[in-house]
Amino acid sequence: MDHEAVLSLFDRQMRQDARAGDPEGRVEQIGDVVRQIGAGNDDWNGVVWSDLDEVTADAAITAQVQYFASLGREFEWKLYGHDQPGSLAGRLRAAGFSPEPEETLMVAEIDDLSIGVELPEGVHVQSVTGPSGVDLAVDVHEQAFGTSGVRLRHRMLSQLAGRPETLSMVVAMAGDLPLCAARMELHPGTAFASLWGGGTVPAWRGLGIYRALVAHRAHIAAELGYRYLQVDASSQSRPILQRLGFAVLSTTTPHVYRP
Repeated sequence: MDHEAVLSLFDRQMRQDARAGDPEGRVEQIGDVVRQIGAGNDDWNGVVWSDLDEVTADAAITAQVQYFASLGREFEWKLYGHDQPGSLAGRLRAAGFSPEPEETLMVAEIDDLSIGVELPEGVHVQSVTGPSGVDLAVDVHEQAFGTSGVRLRHRMLSQLAGRPETLSMVVAMAGDLPLCAARMELHPGTAFASLWGGGTVPAWRGLGIYRALVAHRAHIAAELGYRYLQVDASSQSRPILQRLGFAVLSTTTPHVYRP
């Protein structure tokens, strides 16, 4: 895989030409910034792409702060390690943004993945197609990550109702017990499907369930004609994904502004 070429393709298709994940949201290009605006306060709002320099960066940051403040919403500037200018992270912090933990942008060509992974005995995969499945996925999310799943529940229900063709979500179960939940965002018209979630409840970690759900979603993406899988990987999932064949292309650090 040509890392530089794939990163350029990712920037163009997934960021500069981004489409709203929420059916009621919208994406706007304002000058050298692309931003997503959710339909309500529980939806994701943020800057997904920018093409700035030392001269234009501060004015662009101020304009986005003023815009989202006028809506009364917090928003995220999704900053990538290769974004310019190199001082952009410092400028965001100076403007009042709070950085969250850095993640690693990883991409794999699906045909090159090592995806012959099996689930532990007694564990099966259940597709999420409605509210009861969403409840299971949110339960896993809250146990695995220790954070509220209120916004996640709202987004998944909205997406399943309005644009189900853009979402594939599964829960690994042992009987009636949810163990691991993961979703895949499908981006029609691009070469990429993106993996999200992948949280396992603490008592069931280390058994290969996360890897099995990566493989499960890779098979689905391949059948739908996607060429690449993309992940914003945590420090815990990065080594697992590297062993499966994912490559590191950049980093991404959410910078959040709360009015």
